[in-house]
Amino acid sequence: MDIAIICASHSDEVLDANLRRSPLIAEGTRPFHLERDAVSAAQAYNRALDATTAEVVVFAHHDCYLPRGWDALLQRRLAEVAEADPDWALFGPFGVGLDASHIGPVWSSSIGLIVGRVPTQPTRVQSFDEMVIVMRRSAGLRFDEALPGWHMYGTDIVTQARARGLHAYAGALPTIHNDRYHDHLRQDFVDCYQAMRHKWRDHLPLRTPIIKISRSGLHLYKNRWQDYRSESFRANMSVGVAHPPEHLASICGWADLTASAL
Repeated sequence: MDIAIICASHSDEVLDANLRRSPLIAEGTRPFHLERDAVSAAQAYNRALDATTAEVVVFAHHDCYLPRGWDALLQRRLAEVAEADPDWALFGPFGVGLDASHIGPVWSSSIGLIVGRVPTQPTRVQSFDEMVIVMRRSAGLRFDEALPGWHMYGTDIVTQARARGLHAYAGALPTIHNDRYHDHLRQDFVDCYQAMRHKWRDHLPLRTPIIKISRSGLHLYKNRWQDYRSESFRANMSVGVAHPPEHLASICGWADLTASAL
């Protein structure tokens, strides 16, 4: 299967400590394309689409680690999706199901947990965590460069697909997200929330991994209040980013996914 890995990064330190250590990149198993100096995720990823030709494009954050055998397991998951839905558009290791459940086992350092349930088969979703998004190029999707910044594009690209009668899926594809603790939602997140609320007004509500996008927008203020009240608890859950990602994969039982029973 023709697969390329895409990353938009502003930090060689973070990139070298995580995504570049993934065996499929470190050993040159798959093509790796890096984007710099974009004003938004949409701009970076559209530039990457124009610069690459692979049919399956993996957009990955620089603080992710893809364990050994990750691409082989990805191919298994995509074969399962294609068998049921030959015109699938998107896949991810973590998404929000149509019933608002969290789908897909991912380690998050910011909360010190494996999040997402393990589905028995790939499950349709309404949004992705942007840490990793897999796109079938021939689905003809593009990221919306009118969407500001670096948030919500995982929900936007799925909603684009669904508006065209295409589908997005999440499944059992263990991934390490060696992310930092976030104490609260900042203004750039608020800007993206409001842009999504206006763009998809006729499709609301939509649930992202972080927040519900509603017509009223009141969930933004509810989420901020919940963040304020839970800040100390969430900070204590975080394990920080000092651990090598290979170690995190090992303690999760994901050191080598080649023979995974998932």
